[in-house]
Amino acid sequence: MRRLALSVLLAALAIGPATAEQDLLLGADMTSPAMTKAEMSRADIEAMIKAADGKPLDLHDKSLSGLDLSGLDLKGANLRTARLNKANLRGADLTGANLQQAWLLKADLSGAKLADAAMFGITARDANFSGADLSRSLPIGDFKGANMSGATLVDLRGGADIKNQSMGLMRAVFTSVNLSGANLKGANLGRSRLEYANLTDADLTDVVLMGSDLSGANLTGATVAGADFKNVDVSGARLIDLKGEDRARDWGSRVNIDRAVTQASH
Repeated sequence: MRRLALSVLLAALAIGPATAEQDLLLGADMTSPAMTKAEMSRADIEAMIKAADGKPLDLHDKSLSGLDLSGLDLKGANLRTARLNKANLRGADLTGANLQQAWLLKADLSGAKLADAAMFGITARDANFSGADLSRSLPIGDFKGANMSGATLVDLRGGADIKNQSMGLMRAVFTSVNLSGANLKGANLGRSRLEYANLTDADLTDVVLMGSDLSGANLTGATVAGADFKNVDVSGARLIDLKGEDRARDWGSRVNIDRAVTQASH
């Protein structure tokens, strides 16, 4: 499973020609028991928490898909390469957890605490993070179609690190993600993918967006004071009723400005 997760990650997050970009799930058997079944029960996890006496759990590479883990204390847990597809983690405390290369397809993490969580290589398509706290987390992974409405993403560390790219340029994939009303103050989303993202009424104060793709995104009513728009592709993006536009950085260096929607139609 680790080799599969790594190879799939490289294919999906590395920058390349659009025709060569591969689907994140290509080659993964999503119907296999490893992806759809749980090898442990909620009672097993609760017993482990009790026995650990406050120490982080080691659940790396475990199959936990479909489990009800809502409200559990999983602070600092090692969930590297774990499968949590369609798991219920609503309100769970995953502060500082290791979720690198974990699978969370259609998982429910609404209201969960994910501050400082490591999520390099995570696959969380269509997952529900509404109202969750992802402050200072590292979401270098695939969140396509996820719901992050009302979530707290303050100081998020999702920007691509161009100094360490021996495997290709890895970045956050927030394509078609619902970020309406989300708090992204100070987040780093440089060179990230935000095509068709819903950023209506989102707080983008001081967000680093340099080199990211916002084509087709909806920023209606968003706060952009201090946000860095250098080389940001805004083709087809809705830039209507923005707050703090006069204080946005590198506003004039946006790409495809003539293709953006800047005035509501009547």
